[in-house]
Amino acid sequence: MPLFEVRGLTHYFGGLRAVSDFNLAFEGGELVGLIGPNGAGKTTIFNLICGVYRATRGGVKIEGQNLVGLFPHQVTALGIARTFQNIRLWPEMTVLDNIRVAHNYRLSYGFLDTIFQTSRYRKEEDEIDRKSEEVLDIMGLRDYAEELAKNLPYGLQRKVEIARALVIRPKLLLLDEPSAGMNLSEKEALIGLIRWIRREFNLTIWLIEHEMRVVMNLCEKIQVLDFGETIAQGRPEEIQSNPRVIEAYLGKEID
Repeated sequence: MPLFEVRGLTHYFGGLRAVSDFNLAFEGGELVGLIGPNGAGKTTIFNLICGVYRATRGGVKIEGQNLVGLFPHQVTALGIARTFQNIRLWPEMTVLDNIRVAHNYRLSYGFLDTIFQTSRYRKEEDEIDRKSEEVLDIMGLRDYAEELAKNLPYGLQRKVEIARALVIRPKLLLLDEPSAGMNLSEKEALIGLIRWIRREFNLTIWLIEHEMRVVMNLCEKIQVLDFGETIAQGRPEEIQSNPRVIEAYLGKEID
């Protein structure tokens, strides 16, 4: 049984078909790319997986457990974490607090526990601090723990967002255009970071990306969307020379 499986995923916005009969299966430890022109349906697929949208039809499973119809926090609890094309940090919060909030989906204490600082509250908060600081250390962000997120350079903000996704120790990490807005040196550092994260956390990673240098350097398999339909899938070298892909999206951008 694959770690993660999508079968016949289809979604309409009103009368507009955004995704059509999308299929995919991952084994554990894979690093797979999803590419296509703007409006092809890539982020819509991530939103369907994560419970932001409800699929019109089709199935999504992780380790055999159905995800269709679940809310985002329930999907997270089953081991799927994601980042976003536009970095979504709380700019006025510290780096540490931005990572701490990732635990909110699993808090068991309530309002009165917070007011009266009960033992349950203190125990959970101590555990959140421990896990958050552990990820800070692993990701090399300890020196920025008390820095406001808005004061960090762009590349570090992206690293904090990835660290926040990793703090829940996911089985599958979804990265939505992680190199967006980065300069060349930041993109090179990102490639190394993603490879390191995959090894360090023993992760399966699904990557949406427009920067072909990043995709071709990282991914073992690539799937290509156009107008919500899969037009090609295969190894990077196969995608790079596929006439339909070149016509639909890549053009002469690969070097």
